[in-house]
Amino acid sequence: MTKSLCIYQYEALDKNGAPITGEISAASLLAAKTILIKQGMTPKKVKKKSQPLWQPSKRIKAAEICSFSRQMATMMSAGVPLVQSFEITIKGLENPSMVKLISDIKQSVEGGRSFSEALAQHPKHFDELYCNLVASGENSGSLEEMLNRIALYKEKSESIKKKIKKALFYPTAVIIVAVVVTAILLIKVVPQFESMFMEFGSELPAFTQFVVNLSKSVQSTWYLYLFVSVGSVLGIKRLQQTSPRFKHRVDKIMLKLPVVGKILEKACIARFARTLSTTFAAGVPLVEALDSVAGACGNQLFADATWRIKDEVTTGTQMQVAMRNTNVFPNMVVQLTAIGEESGSLDAMLAKVADIYEEEVDLAIDSLSSLLEPLIMAFLGVIVGGLVVAMYLPIFKMGTVV
Repeated sequence: MTKSLCIYQYEALDKNGAPITGEISAASLLAAKTILIKQGMTPKKVKKKSQPLWQPSKRIKAAEICSFSRQMATMMSAGVPLVQSFEITIKGLENPSMVKLISDIKQSVEGGRSFSEALAQHPKHFDELYCNLVASGENSGSLEEMLNRIALYKEKSESIKKKIKKALFYPTAVIIVAVVVTAILLIKVVPQFESMFMEFGSELPAFTQFVVNLSKSVQSTWYLYLFVSVGSVLGIKRLQQTSPRFKHRVDKIMLKLPVVGKILEKACIARFARTLSTTFAAGVPLVEALDSVAGACGNQLFADATWRIKDEVTTGTQMQVAMRNTNVFPNMVVQLTAIGEESGSLDAMLAKVADIYEEEVDLAIDSLSSLLEPLIMAFLGVIVGGLVVAMYLPIFKMGTVV
């Protein structure tokens, strides 16, 4: 098991005898001094850096892995040695969890493991596709080029994810606000009107009576509503993780949603094409590349379609024919794939497909924002306005009661 690294502060003399201070990551005090000596310095004082008694660990975000990929690609392309690239990267990091991750990878490489083997020790942050691409670059002697491909792939993938989150965040936030406002009105405002209505001595309109009854129900069993809401969300997430059939059904429904469904479909096609283009260009055989693509699609419907494509390609069927048989991919995607197969440039053609659909996702999200604004205003108007109207209906009848 790899021993965790610690941060050591040092005071030393450089090659010219000038004093120098700094910090270094090492497994032990002796290892820290050894590293300094190897770097041409004479250690004078080395001590372990004191850490706070409790320090909250920060989660490593996908964007940080994407940034790491780009930094490594840039430095390797500039001719910086692998281990030195790690050291430079670590100095620019602020997240302690990310520092520890890269330090562990650096120590594994210094211990004799390959870059891909060191990455494979951290499957939570570097998936099988990432490790396989790095291994392919190491075996072919083109690690710098492969890291550039990986960095581009990660940047495109993260860009698509951010755009999808952007498209879904606005309506989700509005729905949550609408629910909170409705709950406040039912719990705090409606009871005040109810006490006033009782003085009228007249039967309430059906709509008003429904709102009053709903208010009483929320006041008495609000915890039940909260439990059902939270439980439903957690239950759906759990079922998606444990039941492929349920996940397939939910993902299929998501693709059929008005407006948003088309954006999700285009994003899935872009991820499919981008992943397959990257892996195939890296020299990974098509059948093996499809294994990685299935897990990167982001939708169970497209993942299942990819598995079917793999099965047919394994038996000798052309990829374009296998894609058409799934009834999932648009004709344009199938036709461009056919052109790529016939011309021997499948990776370049798939990259073109990814570019097209990524651009379409951009345009769709931009138009979605302008489309959603009036719809959201109407939604809020119906919910909040409906409650207000229900409260004022008895007041409109006050004259007849008096």
